[in-house]
Amino acid sequence: MTLSLRAITAAQHADWLSGRPFTSFLQLPEWGGVKSGWRPESVGWFESSRLVGAGLVLYRPVPRLPRRSLAYLPEGPDIDWLRQSHPHLSLTDWLDPLLEHCRHAGAFQVKMGPPVALRRWEADTVKSALAEQGDRPGRIGELLADWHSGPAAVTVERLRSSGWVQEPAQGAGFGDVQPRYVFQVPLSGRTLDDVFAGFNQLWRRNIRKAEKSGVVVAEGGRDDLAAFHRVYVETASRDHFTPRAQSYFERMWDCLNSREVRLRLYCAHHDGHLAAATLMVVVGRHAWYSYGASTTADRDVRPSNALQWRMIQDAHALGCDTYDLRGIADTLDPANHLFGLVQFKLGTGGYVQEYAGEWDHVLRPLWAKGFQAYQARRG
Repeated sequence: MTLSLRAITAAQHADWLSGRPFTSFLQLPEWGGVKSGWRPESVGWFESSRLVGAGLVLYRPVPRLPRRSLAYLPEGPDIDWLRQSHPHLSLTDWLDPLLEHCRHAGAFQVKMGPPVALRRWEADTVKSALAEQGDRPGRIGELLADWHSGPAAVTVERLRSSGWVQEPAQGAGFGDVQPRYVFQVPLSGRTLDDVFAGFNQLWRRNIRKAEKSGVVVAEGGRDDLAAFHRVYVETASRDHFTPRAQSYFERMWDCLNSREVRLRLYCAHHDGHLAAATLMVVVGRHAWYSYGASTTADRDVRPSNALQWRMIQDAHALGCDTYDLRGIADTLDPANHLFGLVQFKLGTGGYVQEYAGEWDHVLRPLWAKGFQAYQARRG
């Protein structure tokens, strides 16, 4: 039996996702409202009349030519990638209807990020590699993995053989390109004492230092986003990235919390002022550290460690299996400007998780080439 694909309502999409074991927050129908400049559409795969898969497609129109667009499914779609529940269906049975639907919608290219886990490296494995690498720093992806998925590797090869092109691995996943490598802390089956004991000595010391220095962490509300944004802009200037507007975070708050509380703001105060703040997203049994900001003046009292520990505690209390610190680069080079982020997250004692990365399928080559040139000119 072949699959058909058609647009579905946001309510149908949300109902489908409510029964799924894992869904990225980037595939929630509400996420479409966050991304201004993109046209969202929920689509569903049907076997006969039964819904068997769903995805959020974001269409980015070509400037002044709205009938042509890039179609993007961040960390999606939610289909049977590994042929576990629908072994009679091939990968092309799922993806060919998507390509045809996007073509009819005017897309010149489809970009997606399959939520398929490939390999995993425990923190101790990465730390050992760092200690042994000598004068020639390597990359995490070059290390022997502690875990790998054979079915996921087969899926990647089938993507490649059916005309999809691998998106190169990005840095730490800043901007609209999602990270291939992320750092996660397992919570399932562990007490908070277990999690705390899994932190390295520096992390434990910094958490205690924040407490002794009088850092107070509390949840904030929508009205506190303005204060968060001020510190976030300072962080962007210090760390040399382009900050998002305050309105972006207000849309995140309004859209992700429209059905239930999924986005939480945490504020760390010291001596009566905001020292650092973070955003956490929770969907089902998965929690993500989404954005963080901190002042330079308060670094010595370690508010960032205090915030992470509070978010991990709350994720654990909510019954989450995983606390996701999001993207890292796969560099093992201490001289690389992104290595500090790797080192910070390694201190939690979790693991590096590699996903399949982002893939592209060109539907209209001339339009795709022109759009790529336009993006390059924009920088």
